[in-house]
Amino acid sequence: MHLDLNLIWYFLVGILLTGYAVLDGFDMGVGALHLFTRTDRDRRIMLNAIGPVWDGNEVWLVTGGGALFAAFPDVYATVFSGFYMAFMLLLFALIFRAVAIEFRGKEPMGWWHQVWDVCFSLSSVVSSLLIGVALGNLIWGVPIGADKEFQGNFFTLIHPYSLGVGVLVLAAFMMHGAIYAAMKTEGELHEQARGWVRNSMIFFVAAYLVTTVATLIHVPRMFAAFGRYPALFLLPLVNVLAIANIPRVMAKGKDFQAFLSSCVSLFSLMAIFGIGMMPDLVYSTLDPQWSLTLYNAASSPKTLGIMLVIALIGMPLVVGYTVSIYWIFRGKVKLENTSY
Repeated sequence: MHLDLNLIWYFLVGILLTGYAVLDGFDMGVGALHLFTRTDRDRRIMLNAIGPVWDGNEVWLVTGGGALFAAFPDVYATVFSGFYMAFMLLLFALIFRAVAIEFRGKEPMGWWHQVWDVCFSLSSVVSSLLIGVALGNLIWGVPIGADKEFQGNFFTLIHPYSLGVGVLVLAAFMMHGAIYAAMKTEGELHEQARGWVRNSMIFFVAAYLVTTVATLIHVPRMFAAFGRYPALFLLPLVNVLAIANIPRVMAKGKDFQAFLSSCVSLFSLMAIFGIGMMPDLVYSTLDPQWSLTLYNAASSPKTLGIMLVIALIGMPLVVGYTVSIYWIFRGKVKLENTSY
């Protein structure tokens, strides 16, 4: 049986980036909601809810970028050079998130805490928006020439559709983060987090509907695969059911089940995105034949084969580490002397 290594790597890169969206998504969401808390103690609890896991979650982004470089070097070169300014802004935002988390508790002054609280929250919002803008441009398409070079600039990437997807990603992360905060807190902050879940869900559903309608009207090719293979409509169905299940289980006080539903909703959204894009990795608005696909932008079969062996060895280690950390730090957050 012939293995389609290109297709396998398409899905592997997608799984890594989906893992990042699901895991670091609630980190971003907690950060975006951080300034809505009322007291310094509540903000410390929010930070410590993600404290043991946030840096491990970002490993999935690094691994996904490395896999993209190894499997589809032309895509890596074109996207990272064409989106250079956007990626630098994202990098600075991610760095400021990390610095804010680590530096906040280094001094006792109130103003010091407030400065880093603002940095943490704003960098989380900016990171979420920029990730969404990048996804929006991949869906919409970018001006790629016959030489596989990006024929635009930073402002080419800023348009209503990409900004709309940016808002959708921010809303999804805020919903995801609110549910995670509710799951990890207790008392008054827990009740406040439950209110965030309700409001962020309204925000998310509104952004979801607007973006879906805009995609149906302006980017119908994203739904072509679903027309050819009707069984794929199970994915949107799972997505809608997962989203609808969140308020149902939240009303019953089952925060963990709500968090699992939120994970499924993000996973299915990314799956819908991946299937809609296939076989394109970067769609060219200048000429569809100049698009970078999983076949014309891939490494050699030998490279893909060797990397697949390495991935099959490394992926279980990454998954095992992630599961163990979440198991060790399960339960509600308790502040201690060593806490942030």
